[in-house]
Parts: sequence; C-alpha cells; structure tokens
Amino acid sequence: MNGQPGRPKGLIGKMLLVCGLLTGMAGPVVAATEVDKDIPAYQKVSGVSGNLNSIGSDTLNNLMTFWAEGFRRHYPNVRIQIEGKGSSTAPPALIAGTAQLGPMSRLMKNDEIDAFIKKYGYKPTVIGTGLDSLAVYVHKDNPLNALSIPEVDAIFSKNRTCGHPNDLATWGQLGLGGEWQPRPLSIYGRNSASGTYGYFKETALCKGDFKNSVKEQPGSASVVMGITEDRQGIGYSGIGYRTSGVKTLALSKKKGETAYEPNYENVIRGKYPLSRMLYVYVAKAPNQPLPLLTREFLKFVLSREGQEIVVKDGYLPMPAAIVKRELAKLE
Repeated sequence: MNGQPGRPKGLIGKMLLVCGLLTGMAGPVVAATEVDKDIPAYQKVSGVSGNLNSIGSDTLNNLMTFWAEGFRRHYPNVRIQIEGKGSSTAPPALIAGTAQLGPMSRLMKNDEIDAFIKKYGYKPTVIGTGLDSLAVYVHKDNPLNALSIPEVDAIFSKNRTCGHPNDLATWGQLGLGGEWQPRPLSIYGRNSASGTYGYFKETALCKGDFKNSVKEQPGSASVVMGITEDRQGIGYSGIGYRTSGVKTLALSKKKGETAYEPNYENVIRGKYPLSRMLYVYVAKAPNQPLPLLTREFLKFVLSREGQEIVVKDGYLPMPAAIVKRELAKLE
C-alpha cells in the first residue's frame, strides 16, 4: 500500500485517516501504560549502516530522538540527525532529499503532495507511528475541568465557526466565580509552521482563524511552560508535553454532552474529540522496498520496543492490528 488514503469526514475520521483504527480491532483496550503484547519485538538484521536525517514535526522531536537512541543500541555505527521545527518543514526536506524521514503531526496538504509528486512521480508514503490526544491545558491551580469544542473555538478563534453564540474572553464566562470571574483568558498556541497549529485550526476551530491575541510559541514545550508560569493561561499541545505545572481539560463535542479526558481508552474508542495519529512520511517508489536503513528504523518504531518508547514519552501506543497494517507499507 503506497501513498495517502482518502480523507474521511468527522473528528474520528480525521484521527484515523491512515488506517481506520476502530475498524476490525479485536480484543480489549490496552491500558494506557501497556503496549499490545501481540506487537513483535524488533529483530536485528545485518548490513545496516549509514546516515539518516529526519526533518519535521516539533511534536515528534523528542520521540524521534528517543527512537534514534534505541535504534543505535542495535546499530552503534548508524548516525541519525534530527531537526524538529514544525511539520511544514518535512515535505520540502523530503522533496529536496535532505531528509529520508519526514515526521508530521498532521497529514500532508494537497499542495504538498502535488509538489512531492512533481519531484518523484509518485505520492509520498505515510506511516502511522503512534497516537496523540491533543490536549487543552490550563494552569494546575485553575478550577475549570471541562470545555466543549464550540467553547474552545470561541476562546481561540475570532470567527466562532463551530457555532458558539458569543466570544469568550474571561474565566467568568466559562463559569468560574470568585477571584477568577473577572480575569481575562491568556491564550497560548503554536506558530503556523506547526502541524499541531494546523490540526487544531481545522478540528477545534472548525477551520476558523486564530485570534490576534494568541501568544504564538515556537514549540510544544514553550506552550506548556507559558501556561505553567501564567495562572490565567490556556493553550494546546500534544499530551506528551504534559507536566506537573498544568492540567488537561476534558472535552465534549457539543455543549451539554459528556466530556472525555484525553486518555488512551477515550482515544481508541473515538470519544476524545482531539485525537490524532502521529506520522512519518517517506519517499517510497511503488512496488519497491524502502532503503534498508530507513526500513529498519521504521520497523524499530513499529516494534514492541518502539511502541514502549511512545509510552515512555507520554504518547499513546498503537494496537497490534494497526502496527501490522503500517508495517505492510514498508515492503
């Protein structure tokens, strides 16, 4: 299977664009700290050497680093360089040939795919590598516990395309009383090079535009740090960047519906509205295997050890059925 699949509609569909996570999944849900026991362990092979470059997502920057460290334990002579300045840097790097791996926290846009096809004559291959619940964070002392997507939109967006009737600018408008009631929202977000920015804009803002008052940060860790140091802060970042200085909010699709925490079970069941997959794009010619070094690195990512690294970095592992489907794309 090569290239990019069609784009199913709806929040769950967007999360599972690559492989239809809920389709055909058998057995119980794996606990958040456990990796599916049916995922095979990595098997070392001979002949793996050389240099590997990764350019792309900031969200995946730490994961790529940890995967590289784990991979080099098997192949000490391999050199892996990782640069994570945003998902939008991945397609140009793959097209220019300056990277073999293009980690992205969103799917490629049509114009990015078109540019890739113009260079190579075929579509890029996208590999699902792990799951993420894109979290809305507030300061650890904030008493707020839940929001609806239309409320999130009214906080971050100037358009309110998701349908909330009025702008939300203070904590009192979100139901907080006492000292919190008059306090203005202090909003943190990512810059436009970020795949997280693009995903949040499409999914949480219903494709609306961010407010000018959003404090754009260069990385996911910067968003969380900003909220940690700002009691009135609210922002969004991948679940892997959660710290003790912030707390995550449960989210509902509509006001009055059940709000779900950004945990593994809610992601797998399709209940959490901002669930997504984390990807690595590669240039793979049709009906040809990937180069050995690239293929083995991705096999490591999709091994039991690789998925254990996903968990250790605070993200969510994939079920064995999905790992098997992604592995088939490498051959």
